[in-house]
Amino acid sequence: MVKMEISELRSKAKELREILGLRGYPVGVKISPKRLDVDAKRLKGYRYCQALMQARKGEHVLLGKEEIGCAASAAVFGFKELPEGFKTGEHTLKIGIAKDPSIGSKIYAEVESFRPGEIEDLYLFPLETAIMEPDVVIIEDQPERLMWILLACVNANRGERIETNSAVMRATCLDCTAIPYKRQKVNLSLGCFGCRMATDIADDEALIGFPYKLFEDVFDYVKYFSQNAMPSARDKKAYKALKARGG
Repeated sequence: MVKMEISELRSKAKELREILGLRGYPVGVKISPKRLDVDAKRLKGYRYCQALMQARKGEHVLLGKEEIGCAASAAVFGFKELPEGFKTGEHTLKIGIAKDPSIGSKIYAEVESFRPGEIEDLYLFPLETAIMEPDVVIIEDQPERLMWILLACVNANRGERIETNSAVMRATCLDCTAIPYKRQKVNLSLGCFGCRMATDIADDEALIGFPYKLFEDVFDYVKYFSQNAMPSARDKKAYKALKARGG
């Protein structure tokens, strides 16, 4: 990927939002091995999904080892060890998302996480007002909007089918941040108990996360789709023809 100027990133992020008709801002996540000193609000006691919610609304926010307010996401980022109740699966029984602790334990098994001390800070910001390149891009919106982004990633991947990875738990931190960062691949999530309880994500919204290296391809392909495929699909041309025939 040819390095993109920050001004170009901002412009393309804005155009991407407008083409897709997104409800909020595409969010960039910078994963830093040290504490960052940038013009952003340092959140205290926030869950990672709540920090993402704030960035989607236009805020620049920081969330580090000392401030994160969610045990599950803290473990993903290597900030703290996963509590024993999560490891044994008892926590999943307590909150009602599993009946068997062995299943609950597997739900919280570490798929892709950061080593203790590997990172110190997380900086989340709207791409349209970026001051640096992110490591991961996350978009939370309606499935139809995310479909075009996923299709762009399929094109960028030379037509290969895309497999997504989720246990429907830790949707924002693991599914849409750690996995895209560690595997350098796009990942899709329908959300999880935690983010749907703790944020304003709507019932008709899901999430997609992809490494920043794919951003330019995503933008170019989405812009290409907007010339023909997207308006045709959104206009429901084939469905209207069926209805016109009395179907």
